[in-house]
Amino acid sequence: MTTVRRLAHHPVVDNVRGFLLGSRARYGLVFSMVLYSLLIAIGFVYLYPLLFMFVNSMKSPSDLLNPMVQWVPTELYFGNYEKAYRVLSYPNTLGNSILIAVIPSIIQTAVASLIGYGLARYRFWGKPIVLLLLLATFIIPPQNTVIPQMLTYRDMGLLGNALALILPALLGQGYRSAIFILIFYQSFSSLPKVLEESARLDGASDWRIFFSIAVPSALPAYIVSFIFSTVWYWNETFLTAIFLEGGVTTLPMQLSKFTQAYENLYPPGTVNIFDRLNEAVKMSGTFLNILPLLVMYFILQRWFVKSVESTGITGE
Repeated sequence: MTTVRRLAHHPVVDNVRGFLLGSRARYGLVFSMVLYSLLIAIGFVYLYPLLFMFVNSMKSPSDLLNPMVQWVPTELYFGNYEKAYRVLSYPNTLGNSILIAVIPSIIQTAVASLIGYGLARYRFWGKPIVLLLLLATFIIPPQNTVIPQMLTYRDMGLLGNALALILPALLGQGYRSAIFILIFYQSFSSLPKVLEESARLDGASDWRIFFSIAVPSALPAYIVSFIFSTVWYWNETFLTAIFLEGGVTTLPMQLSKFTQAYENLYPPGTVNIFDRLNEAVKMSGTFLNILPLLVMYFILQRWFVKSVESTGITGE
């Protein structure tokens, strides 16, 4: 019994136990292996569709017909991207998508921060009612209010114009504006009032306090709101198609009618049957559609991760 106790507290045994199970200062090998296995499995679930789409978009017609070619194409074939580029009218639709997604997102983020700051820092009659109405605009599906909105925009002459998306964002009624207002409301509510009181004693105005103290402290909320707003404006096709009435065509809208546009551009008999519309061309068009969002995320990745950790917001 004494020998067993000595072995249990032997330095070599303690080192092996610490290496495998860890200690208070670091994780052990077993925990690290389990953790990284879970992260790799979760990452694979999210990355598999992108990898599958990209690999198949690089396949030539012969590779698509060859059952032996799975993950590694025999050649780098860019013909699918050339066709998808022409079918999507990429330069024009990309410019329209940036106009429809980025500009309203910038305006919506700025206006939501002002509204959130006002709700967090000022007391006025009916404030609970305003917060309740904000929650209602987020809970109620936009499909239920699209007809009154469309009729209002028609009477104002905004249908078919990008102002149909910009003006609501300017008034705090863009796509899912309520959640961004609540993000800023939470962010500004956690800001110590001592900082503002000290600034007021120094003679700072409300606008000076907002831009000098509140805005820098809420930078994570600004980044999260801008990224999510851009993604939602970019991917929204139902409301965009109704309000714009075909006056402006974005990448997601053009992608939704990709087959018809391809048939119009490459009618039967003009190209070889092996170069006709196939899954590789569709995947190339899909990848070109999400490419700007991926570039935006990779540029803002470092700030985005920090912002999500600060605001506690998860993606969709």
